[in-house]
Amino acid sequence: MTTASRSIIREVAARRGPAGHRRAVGRPLRLATLALVSTLVAACGTSTTPSATPVAPPGAGASAAPAAPSAGASLSPGTARASAAPAADGSGSPSGSTGNAPSGAAFGAEALQAQFVSVIQKVNPSVVLIQTNVGLGSGIVFDTHGDIVTNAHVAGGATSFTVTLADGRSVSGKLVGEFVPNDIAVIRASASNLQPATFGDSSKLQVGDIVLAMGNPLGLQSSVTEGIVSALGRTVAEPNGAALPNVIQTSAAINPGNSGGALVDLAGDVVGIPTLAATDPQIGGAAAGIGFAIPSNVAKDLASQIIAYGKVINSHRAYLGIQSADLFAGGGALVYSVVPGGPAAKAGLRAGDIITAIDGQAITSAADLATALADLKPGQTVSVSITHPDGSQATVHVTLGQLPG
Repeated sequence: MTTASRSIIREVAARRGPAGHRRAVGRPLRLATLALVSTLVAACGTSTTPSATPVAPPGAGASAAPAAPSAGASLSPGTARASAAPAADGSGSPSGSTGNAPSGAAFGAEALQAQFVSVIQKVNPSVVLIQTNVGLGSGIVFDTHGDIVTNAHVAGGATSFTVTLADGRSVSGKLVGEFVPNDIAVIRASASNLQPATFGDSSKLQVGDIVLAMGNPLGLQSSVTEGIVSALGRTVAEPNGAALPNVIQTSAAINPGNSGGALVDLAGDVVGIPTLAATDPQIGGAAAGIGFAIPSNVAKDLASQIIAYGKVINSHRAYLGIQSADLFAGGGALVYSVVPGGPAAKAGLRAGDIITAIDGQAITSAADLATALADLKPGQTVSVSITHPDGSQATVHVTLGQLPG
């Protein structure tokens, strides 16, 4: 297991009570951040022609702000628009002077801020607070029938919940189903007039895309933090041994209680489910600016199956058909149980064997094995290196099955 994977912890649901309200709330939207981003926008192509830069009349206290983009509109470099200001002589014609004009960066910041506000207003009604008898987390309204998608660890094994909607209503909810290997669950709320979120296509994300994390960190309902997509295609391990493949890394702050909420793009589409935060192994605390989200395409697929069948019937995850544990001294993953008729059993693996490599990747722990399997596909044939209880070694070939729901 790598140092990086050891540093990943589950972003557990925040506990109620004074002890849970540590000083770890999400950072607010900052104009400084907006100015920085818009400066980059301006550098990448903001128009410098006089007609594109409104001119403030002499003595004016402030220039007119540009119109806010409509909900769902996208921003691209140089697209912030505003009407030209009248000339100082009152003729109504645009003035050629630019001495008192706001910079393109300022207009870019205002336009980006307006887009943030538009996105929040669009998505916020679809984000809910989920409470169990041990903690709380977040969820996203998935459809008009009351189905809410969240993390399996937010459900935490409970079957009944209290769901607080964005409009303040508190309603009961029940578990529809969950798929722990991908940390996805669906809860059905007994409520009407729900506003489902729009789920976007996470496969279109690019590193550098601006995203907002919306949820209920530490029980602070309808909180928002901002950041970018920092990386794509990560595989991270959870404390329960499950490995999440192909997750989104983001710099948007993910705090306790954000789990199960919405990671949204500037079109107001959900592109991920905030799930994990990272810890710094040197200091033991949270590693600022490193969080992980389940891609929206995965969440949509699994949630739809749970709603339709009560379980996942097509996980798209590789399955070896064993249960494994760590060795005290490391050096592999101990096989302590083999599923009869499963892929491992068919290849000749037995309880007591130690797996030291799979598909050419060294295995030093059960978490390593889970992470390696997360990157493989059902139907794929891989080599598995094992050490038998008598110390002899062998390499077998296993055709992986599909992880059952």
